[in-house]
Amino acid sequence: MQKIIIATKNEGKAREFRSFFEPRGFVVKTLNDLTEKPNIVENGKTFAENAYLKASTLTAVLHETVLADDSGLLVDELDGAPGIYSARYAGDHDDAANNAKLLRELRDTPQEKRTARFHSSLVVTSVNKEPLKVAGEVTGTILTAPRGEDGFGYDPLFYLPQLGKTFAQLTPAEKNKISHRGRAIAALNAKFDDWWKR
Repeated sequence: MQKIIIATKNEGKAREFRSFFEPRGFVVKTLNDLTEKPNIVENGKTFAENAYLKASTLTAVLHETVLADDSGLLVDELDGAPGIYSARYAGDHDDAANNAKLLRELRDTPQEKRTARFHSSLVVTSVNKEPLKVAGEVTGTILTAPRGEDGFGYDPLFYLPQLGKTFAQLTPAEKNKISHRGRAIAALNAKFDDWWKR
């Protein structure tokens, strides 16, 4: 049986990737399934570099196929911040603190200058294969107050003018269609089967 490890502890994220890999006959595991978790140093300067570091480190230690993603928010007025530090912007994986800091940083910025984009880089590594790298992005604006109950991270502040909703107001199906990760998975879908057969 083919196996792939998704380099995440986030079960919501893992669910998105399960729906991609399980129909292809893969058993999907996450970091939560590992008894020993290798130490991964994410010291890359881009999302793609950090995703590659996560995937390649796990493949080297476990000799397994691994998918890693690195995603984040880039705000134009803040010169691309929080960027690769999105999850640790105000503290380690503290969504409320990160959102509060973002609102503080943008408090004097008019709505027309609050443009931003979500980016997702995906990297798949496997023994004796060149890494497969894809990415996806979606543009929007940052609101002055959160809206919506679903989602995580910056979703309640990330507004899509074309839909009139934030990411946190979308259903999971709606979000998967247009999100940065959804677009990256679509790019993965276009390339993965050929890459896997090589």
